[in-house]
Parts: sequence; structure tokens; C-alpha cells
Amino acid sequence: MHVTSSHSHMKAELKGTSISFQNPTTLFNTPHNPLSGALKGCLGSLDGACIEKLLLHCASALESNDITLAQQVMWVLNNVASPVGDTNQRLTSWFLRALISRASRICPTAMSFKGSNTIQRRLMSVTELAGYVDLIPWHRFGYCASNNEIYKAITGYQRVHILDFSTTHCMQWPTFIDALAKNPEGPPSLRITVPFCRPHVPPMVNVSIHEVGLRLGNFAKFRDVPFEFNIIGNTGPTPAELSDESYSFHFEAMLSLLNPTTLNLREDEALVINCQNWLRYLSDDRKGSRQSHSLRDAFLNIIKGFNPRIVLLVDEDCDLSASSLTSRITTCFNHLWIPFDALETFLPKDNGQRAEFESDIGQKIENIISFEGHQRIERLECGVQMSQRMKNVGYLSVPFCDETVREVKGLLDEHASGWGMKREEGMLVLTWKGNNCVFATAWVPCEIRDHVGMDASLP
Repeated sequence: MHVTSSHSHMKAELKGTSISFQNPTTLFNTPHNPLSGALKGCLGSLDGACIEKLLLHCASALESNDITLAQQVMWVLNNVASPVGDTNQRLTSWFLRALISRASRICPTAMSFKGSNTIQRRLMSVTELAGYVDLIPWHRFGYCASNNEIYKAITGYQRVHILDFSTTHCMQWPTFIDALAKNPEGPPSLRITVPFCRPHVPPMVNVSIHEVGLRLGNFAKFRDVPFEFNIIGNTGPTPAELSDESYSFHFEAMLSLLNPTTLNLREDEALVINCQNWLRYLSDDRKGSRQSHSLRDAFLNIIKGFNPRIVLLVDEDCDLSASSLTSRITTCFNHLWIPFDALETFLPKDNGQRAEFESDIGQKIENIISFEGHQRIERLECGVQMSQRMKNVGYLSVPFCDETVREVKGLLDEHASGWGMKREEGMLVLTWKGNNCVFATAWVPCEIRDHVGMDASLP
């Protein structure tokens, strides 16, 4: 990162975006400034704790509309950040970008924001997407844990129907179809139903959901698994909408389509609900009376009413629901350091796949930090919070069996030694160097506990 300086003006170039910082040196030359000593000591430091402190100072300044102080702290961060540096430098560059984006909306004139503030995304091919999800076990962990529990829950059924709510374009299902094909008693028929559109978040692919379904069908035919692919709703986003930043995912419209008639639910099918990195995008705001449900709870109540054989819920084990910007920065920095650090262990700094993966995380960081209100769609709950929500709505936890644990451990053995797994309060949790990353949980509605052949745990 290049910085030019004079006593009166500095300009930082951040990934093609130009921003002007006025009089940054006053931060260090003002004897009564309580931050001057601490921040001056951080200049050039790569220590994560120091960077986090700087980010929090900047966030506090923005929350109090102190643009001058925010500019000065950004100047210090700019001396640390680098999109091609080490883990801390690369992560800092994305946080700095997000803070600049937020500041430019608070005070556009003072920030002199130039150039595009939009992260450019490249649409991946399905083959490239497969390589993307294989880089680190961030996604495969959930696939593996869920698929094994689904397979166990549908044993004895001749027909299986999976309602799939996920963001990775059905990448979970080829391995599941392959497992069904190996069933010594012959595979059951498999029906997968997906929504007509998904949240406008990475990864993005260059084929429609209809094409994804056709490819899955071809693979299932090759493996001799009877297969049907359905899409809830009959229209989806156009190519223009997919490239339009203003395109929003309307969950309320999708929820109205979740009924037995539209879904063509059948009595002789084992119904499975699969939610991978999905619930975070459903609003948790409660409208109207005190008894009304949020969209998140409404979704969980709707699918509970279908009496599914099992519900799988997988997401990142991190709480990003706080209204406070400083709280979100602390949590986000300490959580999203993980994939940056994991990629650092086996990919060179100039690797294209690494840059693309980090850019997608950068988009998440920007949404978490830059936006508020309905525009802030990244609203994760940690596993413990989500588990309590499931119990409150009327679900019982299903413990993961030993076979699933063995399968997941086998998957992690294929990756770097820093990856691990633990059981925690009914969850399986993916870890990196001991830090929680992703949780996987399995549930059944309370009403059918006595009718399922599994050990469901009481709240």
C-alpha cells in the first residue's frame, strides 16, 4: 500500500479507491489527545490486539460523528493494512475499506470518497465453485455432518424429500447422491426442492438454479438414483438483477410459498429440512404486537408444522447481531481472522483463489460494518443462541452419532493440522487452532419425538 505525505494533506490508495485524510499528524502532536500515545505506539505494528484497538477507536469516532478523529485513525490503519501482506495486514485492509465506506456515507464531502465502493465479483463456474468450497472445510464440515445425519434419519424410507435452504448452489448434494447409490438395498427416490432465489451473497455462479438442477439430475441418473428437482416459485433473478447491488432477497414472499400444497408434500416421503448458512439472512425484527414473530421465528414455525423427519441447521459460530458497531467489530475481527489465517498456512500471498475467497469475506465484513437497518443482512447468531431459539420455538436437539463424528474427523484429516472438531451442548463445532468456526445441529419437532427412531434431547 502506498502512502504519500505532507504536513497538511495525505492520500491513501486502497484497492483502487482514493480517499483523502486531512491533517493526520495532529493525532500525534496534540498533547491532550488521550489516544495519541496509544495510537502512535501502534504505527507499523502487525500485532492483532493493537489493530483491533485501532479499529475500535475508529468505530467509536464514527459512532460519535467525529470524522476528523476517524480520518486520523484510518491513516494509522493504512500504514498497517496491505491486501497482499500477512494475515493481519490482509484482514485489516478489508476492515479499513469497510470503515471508509461507512464514513463516506456519514460525511461524503469530508471523506473525499472517489472511485467505486462496490466490490467487484466474478461469477464462478460450477467446477470453480467445487474448488472454492474445497479450499478449507468451512462449508464441507456442515455438508459432511448433515449428510450423515440425514442418511441415518431416512433409513427405511423409499422416498426422500429435502427442502434445501442454502447459499452454495446445491454443492452439498453430489456426495449425498453418491451415498444413496451405494445403499445395498437400493437407493430411495430423492426429491430436492429449493427457493427460486437466494440472498445476494457470495459465492456467485454463472449458471441459473435451473441449470444446477439439471446437472444434479444428470449426476443422479449416472448413479442410478431416481431424482426430481423442484424450484419454489416460477421466477428468479435475471442476469441484470444478479449484477445489481440494489437487488434484495424478499424473504416474506418466499415464506408465503412454504405450504404443503405448493411444496407438494407427500405422506410417504421422509421430509428433511436443510439450512446451511441461511437463517442469518432472515430478519429477527419483530413487527406489530408483542406477540408477533420475526421472520426468523416464523420460518422455523412454518417448517415445524410440516413434521419433518429431521432439521439440519449449520452456520458460523459467531454473534454478529449486536446493534453496537464497536461490539460487531470486536466479534467480527476475532472470528473472520480464522479463514484468513487458515489460507495463509498453505496458499502463497499472490494466489488467485485465496484473493477471491478473501474478497468474499471482505464483502461480508463490509456489510457488517458499513451498513445499518435492513441493508445490514449479515446477522449471525452463535450456536448456543440459535440452539436456544430452536428450543423456544418447539424443537428438540438430536445428538450426532459416533459414525458422523468419525466421518467429519476423516474429512478434517484431509486438511491442515490446525482444523479440529468438538462436541459442545448438542452441537458439532468446527475449530481452527482451538477457536470455534462453524456449528452443526440436528433437530426434530417436539410433537414427533415419540415417533422418530432417534434419541432427541430435552431442552
